[in-house]
Amino acid sequence: MKRPIVILSLLVMLSILTGCAAVSTPATAPETTALRPVRIGTQPWIGYGPWWIAQEQGIFTKYGIEAELIDFVTDTEVNAAFASGNMDVANVATHTALKLYANGVDLKIVLLEDVSNAADAIIAPSAIASINDLAGKTVAYEEGSTSDLLLHYALAENNMQIEDIVAAPMPAADAGAALIAGQVDAAVTYEPYISEAINQNSDIQALYTAAERPGLISDVLAARTQFAEENPDVMRNLLKVWDEAVTFLRENPEAGRAIIAKAVGSAPEELTTAFEGVAFYDLAENQQFLAFDKANAAAVFNDVQTVALAIGLIDQPIDLTSVVDPNYLMTE
Repeated sequence: MKRPIVILSLLVMLSILTGCAAVSTPATAPETTALRPVRIGTQPWIGYGPWWIAQEQGIFTKYGIEAELIDFVTDTEVNAAFASGNMDVANVATHTALKLYANGVDLKIVLLEDVSNAADAIIAPSAIASINDLAGKTVAYEEGSTSDLLLHYALAENNMQIEDIVAAPMPAADAGAALIAGQVDAAVTYEPYISEAINQNSDIQALYTAAERPGLISDVLAARTQFAEENPDVMRNLLKVWDEAVTFLRENPEAGRAIIAKAVGSAPEELTTAFEGVAFYDLAENQQFLAFDKANAAAVFNDVQTVALAIGLIDQPIDLTSVVDPNYLMTE
């Protein structure tokens, strides 16, 4: 997947908000033998794949971390667990992080992990050829998730509202299956469920993808503020773990994809299109873009927040300077 220029703006904005300058990060392991437990919330989404690579390759241990990867099926589950303090950090969609913060969860966004283009989509049979054709049709999607965001955005772009369709709320993991079974007319979901649906029914196609709004569907690592502030070294090492795992994936794509595919419950060959629809961001890339000019700040977070406000995910704008914290990227 091509990396959308708009993502640079996200990281530019962080620079504007914090005044931080980029520095290089040595990939060195901490000199310690004591492993620090860290509870990490994940979902079966390939964008979180580097964490499974890190677990498989022993990278967590190298950096002094005893990671517990806690997998959830729905956004609601991981959001509730994170909000209740049952995990230290969580992999969440950008809009989810903003929503949690708006709802009073004390968190910091510390890393841009991935951006989805073709890996999030509205899928439907060929008889439905446009978004306008969804009028009066039953559409399966997971409320409050990236699917919700994408659906509302697609409808708004075509002068439609959610009331123009028949909503069928369900987990993204079930939406594709419901479409294949003929229980709904269309579905909004993400990989690997998109590929699974298309592979099982050749008449199903991607009607609208996240590429229509680059950066709208992206993921971040959110940390509970108290945990981050009490464990700054652990946070820096955690980001180094991500960085090394992304490097492993780039240098060993076949092995890395096999690890991720196993974690999400699919065969690697079924996810070729999915992997092409996601861009991962390593530590150097996160740091590099923090130093860009203010003139380049198209402000992806503002875009995400605007859509989230429009569809009622959050009630009022939040102060982005309070939720974004790139300081852990600025390691010694």
